[in-house]
Amino acid sequence: MKRRSDEEISAPLYEYDAAIRAQYGFFAGVDEAGRGPLCGPVVVAGRVLYPGERGHRLVYGINDSKKLTEKKRETLFDEIVEKALAYKIVFVGPDIIDRDNILNATMGGMRQAVEGLDIVPNLVLIDGNRTPAGLTMPAQPVVKGDATSASIGAASVLAKVSRDRYMMELDRQYPQYQLAKHKGYPTKLHYELIAQYGIQPFYRRSFLKKQGYWPEGK
Repeated sequence: MKRRSDEEISAPLYEYDAAIRAQYGFFAGVDEAGRGPLCGPVVVAGRVLYPGERGHRLVYGINDSKKLTEKKRETLFDEIVEKALAYKIVFVGPDIIDRDNILNATMGGMRQAVEGLDIVPNLVLIDGNRTPAGLTMPAQPVVKGDATSASIGAASVLAKVSRDRYMMELDRQYPQYQLAKHKGYPTKLHYELIAQYGIQPFYRRSFLKKQGYWPEGK
């Protein structure tokens, strides 16, 4: 089977966005990375496309960031940032996640990302099945949005690469946890290393209740 080109992969996503843009004009795509890990932030990104985005403004190869190689995500990240009309990346730390729970922390991060854009969009497309409360403009959830909308797909790359870079820096500071291997996700190796070395301030205590790291009554 012939391998699809980056242009062919992205074409349906840009077609979807063109229909949205024809109705709303400026709009933003929003996605997150890192809801499931035991440590580190959840990262949210929002990105606004150019109106009538085409030609040299297109970023080909955009798709669900989880389907892309790390090398491809890194390449796309720089191009997405360069060609975005506006973008915002928000890090929501473990303290907020433990206080508010991961869903509310993620929704709050999405709201911050939208509010932090230099351009106020007429519509916000949110990856998933719900939208944050308190937005001042209309918002629509898009299930599997990162594989449906180029704008959401671009936001997913921004969020994923930003979080991975953060975790790589933590790995340099705390090599005993081997964060470069698992990026904080709940693997067998990760649990074994937690048992051996304990936890650090960047861990989500609420995700480690079974290990006894969440105080009673909290």
